[in-house]
Amino acid sequence: MLASHDLFALGAAACWAGASLISVSPSRYLGAFAFTRWRMLMVALMLWAVSIATGGWRSLQPTSWSVMALSGLIGIFVGDTALFAAMNRLGPRRSGVLFATHAMFGALLGFWLLGERMSLQASWGSALTMAGVISAILLGRDKDDQHAWEADRGHVGVGVALGLLAALCQAIGSLIAKPLMSGDLDPVSASAVRVSVACAAHFVLLWFGLPAARAHHSLTLRVLAQTALNGFIAMGVGMTLVLQALQSGDVGMVAILSSVSPVLLLPLLWLRLGRAPAPGAWVGAGLTVLGTALILLR
Repeated sequence: MLASHDLFALGAAACWAGASLISVSPSRYLGAFAFTRWRMLMVALMLWAVSIATGGWRSLQPTSWSVMALSGLIGIFVGDTALFAAMNRLGPRRSGVLFATHAMFGALLGFWLLGERMSLQASWGSALTMAGVISAILLGRDKDDQHAWEADRGHVGVGVALGLLAALCQAIGSLIAKPLMSGDLDPVSASAVRVSVACAAHFVLLWFGLPAARAHHSLTLRVLAQTALNGFIAMGVGMTLVLQALQSGDVGMVAILSSVSPVLLLPLLWLRLGRAPAPGAWVGAGLTVLGTALILLR
């Protein structure tokens, strides 16, 4: 039987898949830190506007402020910055497979710290989903594909480490937020706190003169628009859907379902690049669909 938290997690995956295509150009143009800083600033303004308009801010208590602030510092400030730094080095496809490991981290942390358990069918579905996601990305490139998004920029090992750090931080951020999201905390307001704290931390780095925090190029209206659209889809909608899913779903299951975004990215890349993914990518996509079906129909 389909549960609402499953649909919220899949919705988040769809948001992240679509937003990843928009982020490549502005992230490489501005640099990971500057792109993330501008992105968070605009998303924070959007989320607070909704929170104030709906009255959701009233659900925030002193404890929820501090917990969501910690979740935002780890999951967004460190996690998102590391993810875009990895993408700038490895491209969206390979950074996607690394970030998809947040499902594994989430499931292990949920099992270890929250005592979450899966049924046998859900366990098989989770295994098939993860195998499909990894196969779809690792086998999703033809050997003769020389597109700029597939080129290495910088040390590959550093890119891999950053991608795994982003995945681990995403899982930890969700784990920290889970206990409060099980109550009556408004997801939009919770997202607003997380994003605002992460944004403030980025500005602190800029004010302290960290070289990496400076933009690589001057901001243009086009880049600002791309950044705002990416932030609205990925963080404004996607992250809020994750918090909505955590209100009734387990950390591990939400992480696994939201990790299918790289597979959802396949047809989008086909449209964007004008080339069909390699046959192996469709095998991975098929495994992911089968695994997701087993989870949803558990």
